[in-house]
Amino acid sequence: MVDESNTGLVAAVVGTDPEVKTPTAKKPRSPRRQKTTAESVRPVAKAIAAKVPTAKSSRSSEQERAEKLKLIETQVAAGTSSLKDAIKSASISEQTYYNWKRTLRPLDQEQEKPAPAGDELADLVQLEQENQRLRKILAEKLRAENAELRKRLGLD
Repeated sequence: MVDESNTGLVAAVVGTDPEVKTPTAKKPRSPRRQKTTAESVRPVAKAIAAKVPTAKSSRSSEQERAEKLKLIETQVAAGTSSLKDAIKSASISEQTYYNWKRTLRPLDQEQEKPAPAGDELADLVQLEQENQRLRKILAEKLRAENAELRKRLGLD
């Protein structure tokens, strides 16, 4: 029978582990120094910032966007400047220009579609009637072909 109270081998294995590390205390840090030189520079920086015009808010109204896009398009169409120069003169980035142009395009396309005039409306009605007539002819041909195939296969 095995003696379960004998822990001699287990104690010997546990006691011979030399790689156990003891935690070391961290070195205390000194407190940070106060920034005295930055305070003396601030009044100078404020005076310079007062002379430089501040940037406008990042949000523009729809009207401002449309005006800037029209200005850019007129400058490019007139040939007075390239697209990049016109965008820079409008004080926006190229990515902003393309984003604005993409968002305003669907609105412009809806406005450009005029209501059909009298002649155009009559043409539209005539085309719709012809479309209905052609659909009926096609349906009749398909029915006849379907019936012929059923006869050949002996399904009728």
